Amino acid sequence: MEIRWIRTFHLVAKYGSFQSAAALLNYSQPTITFRIKQLEKELGTRLLKRDKSSKSIELTKAGALFFEYSEKLLRDYQAFSDEVELIKSGQAPKIRIGISEPTASLKFPRILAGFLNQYPDEEVEIYVEDANVCSELIEKNSIDFAVCGEPEIKLENDYRPFYYDRLVLLVSEKNPLSEKSEVSLSDLKDQRFIFTPANCPIRIQVEQQLQRKIGNTYRQIMLSSSSAHKYYVQQNLGISIFTQTANLSPIKKTKVIPITDMNIHPAIGILTSRKQSELSIHAKALIKEIKDGFLQSAAADRRENVFKQAGRSIL
Repeated sequence: MEIRWIRTFHLVAKYGSFQSAAALLNYSQPTITFRIKQLEKELGTRLLKRDKSSKSIELTKAGALFFEYSEKLLRDYQAFSDEVELIKSGQAPKIRIGISEPTASLKFPRILAGFLNQYPDEEVEIYVEDANVCSELIEKNSIDFAVCGEPEIKLENDYRPFYYDRLVLLVSEKNPLSEKSEVSLSDLKDQRFIFTPANCPIRIQVEQQLQRKIGNTYRQIMLSSSSAHKYYVQQNLGISIFTQTANLSPIKKTKVIPITDMNIHPAIGILTSRKQSELSIHAKALIKEIKDGFLQSAAADRRENVFKQAGRSIL
């Protein structure tokens, strides 16, 4: 199947005319007809129905389906051609990424290292921002895509979650809760919590669940930097409920404890623009690496939970 056959079919279907496609491609009408026949022969089905009396063209069911695919095929081919031209001219393709914490610090470096081993000439720009700032950067065409939590909904942007984190409890070893292997929300009564700012979506959900379980029987410290929470917990200034990803590497004198009845699962997804051109092949390859990295971690977590449950059953 040749790309020129696909381009010819796409133009005929789009404008409903062999003549229009011939004019746009600067070919004779018999050449256009020949290419359509070659494409139909290759696919083994008719794509167009032509009414000789009215000279109108209709898509068959197969034609309508292929028209949808042809648009993506042509975009991908153009993106590939553009990247090849950059490589031929000695310019390395550049990927611009927005990424939120804690993924930026705790997950992405390892994923990026694996990606750059495969594509050592790739240039990467990384902007560490929250989800809403990433959304603004997407709108301004300052980044190609973002890896973040769910931002405020905007018609121009497309957000697709691929991973759902879970919330865990981080406590100091000096806190009596550290003796537990797991806790429920009712165990957290009279504790001091270290929270993110009041407008943080995760904090809002956490407090809603806390108040349903233990009312207002807790104290709080607001600490805007989520990455600093663990150091305040280390000094036993309070406890912190945060994502498992944020607690992948707990510091000394702290302990991560599962929460049995916390049913909040913050999303991590890929944010792109509906307006921007197709992502480059290398950008798509990096997105695949990111998704695979998270899914491998999730599989490892499931295996660890199975072993823990089996251990408790034996005991």
